[in-house]
Amino acid sequence: MALSRSRLVSLSAATLLAAVVLSGCAPFGGQDEPATQPGAPGGAQPGAGGAANTGKHRVSLLQNEGTDGPLRTLNVEPDGRWECVNCAGDGVTSTGVLSAEHQERLQELLADPALAMETDEVRGYKVVCIGALTSSLLTQAGLITAQDCPGEERPPVAEEILLLLTQNTPAQLTSP
Repeated sequence: MALSRSRLVSLSAATLLAAVVLSGCAPFGGQDEPATQPGAPGGAQPGAGGAANTGKHRVSLLQNEGTDGPLRTLNVEPDGRWECVNCAGDGVTSTGVLSAEHQERLQELLADPALAMETDEVRGYKVVCIGALTSSLLTQAGLITAQDCPGEERPPVAEEILLLLTQNTPAQLTSP
């Protein structure tokens, strides 16, 4: 099924927005993380020779329902602080903090080497359902997209991240 031009534009805009957020433009007005030196523990760069990154990770969840639905954005900082813009589709921006247990589990999942095998690029992912809720996780490993679409299997690590985020913030797992 061919994607409409507006759908491609909205997905591209969502990806660009997430890339800006994860590249260092913290949504909370600054970066509170200490700088790390290359080669220092936690200072590995993504994709640098396949080396595992032991640092803390940000994640963004971008959601769009249908071809013309509003963009919903959830940004989670390494310390568990989150900002949710229009996550319930109601135009409300809210903030909060994950519990220490959830923040720790999120960091474990984001550091899981299996996540790199779940990216859209590796899976050759193609959007197949028009009108469904499309959820894209932007992680250090890459973009991982899934849809609330009958029969679509979600990658296991990304699915666990999506569940953790939607159970602990206003973001939604499925269309209302």
